[in-house]
Amino acid sequence: MRPFFHLFAAAALATVMPLGLAQSFPSKPVTIVVPFTPGSATDISARAVQTKLSEFWGQPVVIENRPGAGGTIGAAMVAKAAPDGYTLLVHSSGHAANPAIYAKLNYDTFKDFAEVTPVAGQATVVIVAPSTGFKTLGDLMAAARSKPGTLNFGSAGNGSGTHLAGEKFKGMSKLDVVHIPYKGTPEAVTDTIGGRLSYYFSPIAAALPHIREGKLVALGVSTAQRSGLLPEVPTVAQAGVPGFSFNLWTGMFAPAGTPQAIVEKIAADVQKAWAAPDLKERLGKMGLEPMPMTPAEFKAFVKSEVEEASRVLQAAGVKPQ
Repeated sequence: MRPFFHLFAAAALATVMPLGLAQSFPSKPVTIVVPFTPGSATDISARAVQTKLSEFWGQPVVIENRPGAGGTIGAAMVAKAAPDGYTLLVHSSGHAANPAIYAKLNYDTFKDFAEVTPVAGQATVVIVAPSTGFKTLGDLMAAARSKPGTLNFGSAGNGSGTHLAGEKFKGMSKLDVVHIPYKGTPEAVTDTIGGRLSYYFSPIAAALPHIREGKLVALGVSTAQRSGLLPEVPTVAQAGVPGFSFNLWTGMFAPAGTPQAIVEKIAADVQKAWAAPDLKERLGKMGLEPMPMTPAEFKAFVKSEVEEASRVLQAAGVKPQ
């Protein structure tokens, strides 16, 4: 009877400990690593939930920007962090593209992270400077075809979500254009306004103020449906590339080995943040939409996104670096 009692007690303790761990989390400041520059779409979505999480947890939540190499620098930092929930990563769709972009990563996309939950989804929009004279996406494609290799498009870095969108468009429209990677979206938008980039698939939140001020022209939105923020702008599919669709997402990850109870708590609190009317309204005005998923659902989603990114990049002729 005594051995059985010990086994029962051990099992009960194993059940109670994770629950207690989650209830006491966090007991100190939490750092969210954003692997892109301040003002990028990933940064905007991370900062949006940062305030709510700090409010829920009663602890400071600090954003640490670690840009470079398509988000792989910041991702590698989190992969090596202690698996306790106090160092998190908010990455973009580029996290799924990087295995096909880089021949060797300093981490394993599947084995080194615990998928927590999506943070937000949003459309990207094809933007050009008024000085280009392009009024439609058809104008841009005609110019690219008349002078192959002369037009260029920007991205927030090799392997970023904006790179993936640009390569998907390039491949499906069969254009000969040059990719120019930047450190982040703000820099790419600035160079598009200045005419140094021919076009850019910008996250809608970053481009919207400049479009409204007349500094940029919107030629098409990447999602399957038109954006309520730019209802007059056709989708890329409507504008001349049938079947094209791309949704830029951001998601939260923890180091592999983080207790599942903590992962579940963080995921629930991110979704709880989205339920706050003030946050939902503010993010909606920037084109950000909720993507409610459990950690298990997000894990399956990331796997499917890695497979899709690999297919798109191979079709576009992108070779691992």
